Amino acid sequence: MANSRFPFHFGIYPGGAAGSDTGITTGPPDDPDLINHALEFLQGAASPFIVRAYERFSDSQSPSNWPKQSPENYAKYLHNGRLLDLVVMYQSKSGNVERFLEFIRGLIAEHGTRLYSIQVTEEANFIDGPDCVDGPFPRVLEALVEGVKVAKREVLNLGLKGVRVGFNCTPTFGASAEFWSSIGKLGGQSFVESLEYVGLDFFPDVFGPEPDLRAAVLGVMDTMRSTWLPAAGIPATVPIHVAECGWPTGPDRSEEKQADALEAVVRPLVEASDLFSIARYTAFSLRDSESFDPESADNLFYHFGLMRSNYSAKRAFETYRRLIAEFHRE
Repeated sequence: MANSRFPFHFGIYPGGAAGSDTGITTGPPDDPDLINHALEFLQGAASPFIVRAYERFSDSQSPSNWPKQSPENYAKYLHNGRLLDLVVMYQSKSGNVERFLEFIRGLIAEHGTRLYSIQVTEEANFIDGPDCVDGPFPRVLEALVEGVKVAKREVLNLGLKGVRVGFNCTPTFGASAEFWSSIGKLGGQSFVESLEYVGLDFFPDVFGPEPDLRAAVLGVMDTMRSTWLPAAGIPATVPIHVAECGWPTGPDRSEEKQADALEAVVRPLVEASDLFSIARYTAFSLRDSESFDPESADNLFYHFGLMRSNYSAKRAFETYRRLIAEFHRE
């Protein structure tokens, strides 16, 4: 691995609230002290260690139903070699792309050297998704394309070194694969030249059974690299970032199996990182939204955490710490 073309960095979303098929989950409030303690344990000697956070843009006259920041006041976790993977979400019901671009500029100026990456829009290809992701909103593809270009220019204008500009997607099959050709045509060469990564949110063996996790992971990476990205004109030199990935616990989904699933996903990603140009893995998420309420016991969206909602560790928490120590590379 010493001659790898890319680094391989790790990170995590440290909040409790999570997107679901109906909106945002709720549970106990985040505890910043316990979050910082957990991040320190996971990070070990790895630097940078990536903290994923979300900023939601919406119209002032028609604001989003969901929190503007997730987690709230995320900047308090950015120290000791931790950098920010900032997701700038587009949730304008009026399709106000112009104001969204101003929003991006302001966030880049605000966070500056604390930034690891800027992700423009969240799951813009998920057009039939709930309103807690960006796909259903008008002019979302334009927001993605123009946002990437603006973000890249702002990073250059401010002289910020090493800040990666990109966007993300969910797996796209069938008619939804048209997303790629659409953004390629809309953005043109200037869009492609502004990209420094493309993120993928995927959750193998969660929303459909995958008897062979390794094969599932490598199959998605191969399809993304050989089919989806080329359809947009995005070359192999642009790395893939696994932007969100997790496996929830629950009835018939043991904490032991969660730890095994984490290992079964991360190891092939690292082993195939040069083949598919994969440069990052971000776990979703640090803790459950709610571990102990019987009403949410059967809802997988509440149980993605490597810790329970009271910050007691599941087995996967230690597994992730060990994988980071073994595979983090510059």
